[in-house]
Amino acid sequence: MLKKRDLQDCHVLFELMTHPDVFPFVRQKASSYDEFVFITKQTIEAEERGELISRTILDDWGAPIGTINLFDIQDGAGFLGTWIGKPYHGKGYNSPAKDAFFEELFYEKEIETIFMRIRKENIRSIKAAEKLPYAVKANETRSSIYEQLNAGGEIYDLYEIPKDQYTLYLRRTQAQNEDGSQLLEA
Repeated sequence: MLKKRDLQDCHVLFELMTHPDVFPFVRQKASSYDEFVFITKQTIEAEERGELISRTILDDWGAPIGTINLFDIQDGAGFLGTWIGKPYHGKGYNSPAKDAFFEELFYEKEIETIFMRIRKENIRSIKAAEKLPYAVKANETRSSIYEQLNAGGEIYDLYEIPKDQYTLYLRRTQAQNEDGSQLLEA
């Protein structure tokens, strides 16, 4: 489902990223293939320095379909950036990609908080964030970050995923699955 970023995936990812339904919402935009390769090299180097964490999202057959990233890592927190190519929208890749990434971040990389800044006009992403049972709208609870993001005008909503909320979600899900499997065995 996820793998470390690799220059071999650049061609496919660049083609997917440039779709007009995807491009406006990509943080690391590139207007040419060469620029995308350069940005990908910079991303790989920034991860080696501990500044960000970036993974390629794969489809069921192992083909690259998008990226998921944690940017601006500071004090155990960072900002999530995800995009998936248009042909893969609505196919169920977003949630499993996030789950795999969050488990890596929280339990292998010592991240405590994941923030999501989502453009108020990006209804698709807002709906996706609000479906996550462990995400909290943080416009008011993290007002200083919210105000910093929107210094130039009301552009973004802020969501937060705290490690403890995510862990609680996982434990509840596991308990429900265990209860369900016990019922099936009876």
